[in-house]
Amino acid sequence: MIGFIGAGSIGGAVITGMVKNGYDAKNIIVKGGHSNRTKLLCDQLGFQMVKKVKQLEETDVIFIAVGANALDSVLKELKEIAADKLIVAFTGGASITHLKQFLGDVKVAHAIPNTPVKVGAGFTGIAYSNNFTDEDKKKIESVLGYTGQVVEVPENQLGILGTVAGCSPAFLDLFIEALSDAGVKHGLNRKLAYDAAIGMAIGASKLAKQSEMNVSALKDEVTSPGGSTIRGVAALEEYGFRNAVIKAVDAAENK
Repeated sequence: MIGFIGAGSIGGAVITGMVKNGYDAKNIIVKGGHSNRTKLLCDQLGFQMVKKVKQLEETDVIFIAVGANALDSVLKELKEIAADKLIVAFTGGASITHLKQFLGDVKVAHAIPNTPVKVGAGFTGIAYSNNFTDEDKKKIESVLGYTGQVVEVPENQLGILGTVAGCSPAFLDLFIEALSDAGVKHGLNRKLAYDAAIGMAIGASKLAKQSEMNVSALKDEVTSPGGSTIRGVAALEEYGFRNAVIKAVDAAENK
């Protein structure tokens, strides 16, 4: 059995991705908050819902998906039942050291998923405490694998990985919106402009993922001499596109 504490933006997205991609909802128990959000999600997906952390006692793995302001109070409650479980926190400030301060010598991990986990196309970075075995890691990664790609990294790289993979869906949404606006400016109706921009983003990402070529070489394949694409690339360079992306990551990283 898998337990969740919290079913908000990230917790709800992970649960949805798991269930929509084949994980049996009957094997998920969720302790929700004070809002009606967990109940609504429960009605849609069919998992078990409980009111108290101690009711997750029968689970083997517990995912913590609460805000930073609620984390410590949750950890205090969780300590009573955590001894033999694998604990994974999605909360941004939930370092392994911090988790162990509350839970003791328990197997804990810190993970940062991005929102595409909701459709099984997510990217989750995860760092484990030293007492995790390879078998433990396989168990966590098999569960999160329902939501997309899972990559283990040292904890000191988890923040920047989370920024690059976690903040960037918003950056890409802005790019898609801008492309759509440009399409409308030049005569496309709004729906077609959005469909074209979104379809391009999906297709280009899939090609970049599956191709043996790096993205620079893929770009070169499209930019024929004197053509429209290289003129567009030149305009992006003129207006600082790459620098804007790097500065956006810098800003997201600066606490």
